[in-house]
Amino acid sequence: MTQLEAARAGKVTAAMEQVAKDEKRPVQDIREGVARGEIVIPCNVNHRQLKPAGVGKGLRVKVNANIGTSTAYPALSLELEKLAAALDAGADSVMDLSTGGDLKAIRKEIISRCPVMLGTVPVYQAWVEAAGRGRHILDMSVDELFAVIEDHARSGVDFITVHCGVTRQVIQTLKEQGRVTDIVSRGGSYMAAWTLYHGQENPLYSQFDRLLEICRQYDVTLSLGDGLRPGALADATDRAQVAELLVLGELVDRARRAGVQVMVEGPGHVPLHQVAANIQLQKSLCNNAPFYVLGPLVTDVAPGYDHITAAIGGALAAWAGADFLCYVTPAEHLGLPTAEDVRAGVIASRIAGHAADIARGLPGALEWDRAMSEARRALDWEGQLKLAMDPVRARQVREQRNQAGAQACSMCGDFCAMKLVSDYLGKDFMPC
Repeated sequence: MTQLEAARAGKVTAAMEQVAKDEKRPVQDIREGVARGEIVIPCNVNHRQLKPAGVGKGLRVKVNANIGTSTAYPALSLELEKLAAALDAGADSVMDLSTGGDLKAIRKEIISRCPVMLGTVPVYQAWVEAAGRGRHILDMSVDELFAVIEDHARSGVDFITVHCGVTRQVIQTLKEQGRVTDIVSRGGSYMAAWTLYHGQENPLYSQFDRLLEICRQYDVTLSLGDGLRPGALADATDRAQVAELLVLGELVDRARRAGVQVMVEGPGHVPLHQVAANIQLQKSLCNNAPFYVLGPLVTDVAPGYDHITAAIGGALAAWAGADFLCYVTPAEHLGLPTAEDVRAGVIASRIAGHAADIARGLPGALEWDRAMSEARRALDWEGQLKLAMDPVRARQVREQRNQAGAQACSMCGDFCAMKLVSDYLGKDFMPC
């Protein structure tokens, strides 16, 4: 029985109890949200050491970190360093997007070390294996694709990104309209190319019921990928993107009817003034399914700083109703991220999510900030460091740029406003 099926039957699961505890919400509110499909708890029955977390309406905005090998950097050890960095920085989720090395062994090792929900994109492995057998990269059979999907589900993956909405009609819409960057999603580009190469409908769409059977068996949450997400501001909210979103809305309904948890992925590169509209459009077309966004990145011209462009868009998106932020690292558009890039990306997205939690009135969000402000007023440095979103970075800066035991920081020194006011405010004195 999936979390969705249990919720509809009126049953409270251990996962729902854990989410209610973490979110400081009544457990029946969580159960009802899951039953409506407005909350998902990605929770594969085979992910043994998982601490379940909820994604959706009324919950804290969650942050995902992408890691994974490439053909240029196939070493598992590097990805395990990134996994540790993501967890240490407070990521709520990790996706293994590996395309280099022994993909099954890599996934198995990452799952064994991952206490947070884990996602994958199975089609990556399917096309790597097709190429590894000496065939054309597009000579992947439908059965081979579904065999890989079931292998991921069986191994304990909590959610899978599947680009079911890249249908023949949607591809035709793209061709007729034209774009600056065409398709930038790896999974979306592959499914579009496969469909055109074989002259057949996307099997993830035409055999969607087959996909649902696998997900229901292991309680894998579907993350309906935005294969046509805009990769440039010029392409944002165009006909191709919306055409795919219409398809995904239909698939949300089918998944829910089958008892399968489902969320929807979103853009991408979106100018600031279109971010809120994108969230509202998705929520309307997809019946309030949890929305998982990449960024959004609000400008195209900041390579090396795209964790910042994504945090700006992510804060606005989450305030407008997005539930799940996929981080972007400083290496986006430039190369494979390092462990340091992973940490920077997670923290940037966590800042965005927390800012939105405050604006949405989430219980406990503003209290965290008040506690920090009180520690600052008291010049309580240890308290400030403990309350910092990234205590490691905060402590490094404090220790490197201040003398040991200094009451004020080296920015203001003897002219510290906090110290000056604390010394004199509230005391009786005679003006000169």
